[in-house]
Amino acid sequence: MTIRHTGPYVANTGIPVRRAVAGALPGGVAAPDQARDRACGQRHDRGRGQAREAVRDRARARTRRRGRFLRDLRGRGGHGPRVLTFARGDVVVVSGLPGAGKSTLMSRVAGGRAVDSQDTRERWEARLPRFLPYALYRPFARLAHYAGLRRAVRAGAGVVVHDCGTQSWVRGWLARAARRRGAGLHLILLDVDPDTALAGQRDRGRTVSGYAFARHRRAVGRLVRTAETGALPRGCASVTLLDREAADVLRRIGFQDIA
Repeated sequence: MTIRHTGPYVANTGIPVRRAVAGALPGGVAAPDQARDRACGQRHDRGRGQAREAVRDRARARTRRRGRFLRDLRGRGGHGPRVLTFARGDVVVVSGLPGAGKSTLMSRVAGGRAVDSQDTRERWEARLPRFLPYALYRPFARLAHYAGLRRAVRAGAGVVVHDCGTQSWVRGWLARAARRRGAGLHLILLDVDPDTALAGQRDRGRTVSGYAFARHRRAVGRLVRTAETGALPRGCASVTLLDREAADVLRRIGFQDIA
């Protein structure tokens, strides 16, 4: 006696069962229409695999053309370049201490390609009552910033991103997103001393706590020291070190095709 399980019992237990296939011939031989559909599906799968491999090849080729390098523009007395150019579709991250001048630099040089968390914060501040402390709605402002950043990165164009320096996972995510589309992640570090950064906080009328500033000092200090040794931070195709004078003469960050 043969017992054959069918219906929901098979679906729930995972017991394999031989099912009749419409259009099948006796002896398990597929009908002509079914064989033709299967062949078309196999060709489609091969085509998709070849397309994915071609994208990966182009990404590797672009990465080899770019290379990895450190560009140290500090100590030049304001005689640094006025334009920094990257490949089309690259992601440029601007990092440094609070008050170092990241937002000021980005608003001047990014040309509408900036994704700045400070802009998101100011939009939330404008919509909410002034008596509400930022700490109360900070998680929502950050979520809105990351959602906007995700949209900008997925659009595929070159983008300039504000980075506080303490969120290394954000740089890792951006590096992976850029690599998937054959682009690169480039880090611009504003290397200013703590006193200059604290003065910048007072000038803008917004300061951070001593604890938060100490965390930023440790995080940014590690990035600078890593770059100075020539071992670029994880995921970065290049690092550009700027002091305040080099940042002041910079006028534009551009993106163009690289042969």
